[in-house]
Amino acid sequence: MASVYLAVGTATNRLQVLEVGLVNYLWPGLTLVLAVPVLGRKTRVTLIPGCLLGFSGVLLASAPSGESWEGLAGSFGGNWFPYVLAFVAAVCWALYSNLTRRWAREAESGAVPLFLLASGFVLAALRLLVVERTQWTTQSVMELAYMAVFPTIIAYAFWDTVMRRGNMILVASLSYLTPLLSIIIGSVYLGVGTGWHLWVGCLLVIVGSITCKMSVEETS
Repeated sequence: MASVYLAVGTATNRLQVLEVGLVNYLWPGLTLVLAVPVLGRKTRVTLIPGCLLGFSGVLLASAPSGESWEGLAGSFGGNWFPYVLAFVAAVCWALYSNLTRRWAREAESGAVPLFLLASGFVLAALRLLVVERTQWTTQSVMELAYMAVFPTIIAYAFWDTVMRRGNMILVASLSYLTPLLSIIIGSVYLGVGTGWHLWVGCLLVIVGSITCKMSVEETS
């Protein structure tokens, strides 16, 4: 969570916010990929092209014009840190999802409340190191309340429960549309015009995740 918020906070502009968000949404596919070594799931050879499709989508979406490797290199070279943070967040969440299944399947409750508290302390400490002007408005308070209740507490708690006791392959599969919904909502809310390369990249991430899902054995 700290990595996600830092990725968004260090993005150069609003378009890059959408791009790093798409990088972070590699986690559904990575959850399925890591289920192979962590949970011992059996896999098919199509897992490799599924991963390649997902990463290709991220690379395409991050290219300023979607036309050249030079433009892509310039994009990452100008401000590569948010992309790295977003990818770290994706790997961490995918790894946590599998480890909680392996270690805490029979537990009464998960570790989400503890991790949320720890994330809050980390972000609060980092806030003290950043010099910026804080401006509270009615809108910002409502946005903060929404972020705290829905995508944080409720969503993470439900996800944690499913990872420990539910059909994790099915739920991870239903998460494939998350990148698309994120791009649509983000572009509208932030008022950002998106190029074709961002939409095609989003589609590749979804197709790659679906391919990964079809490549991993669906066992309980």
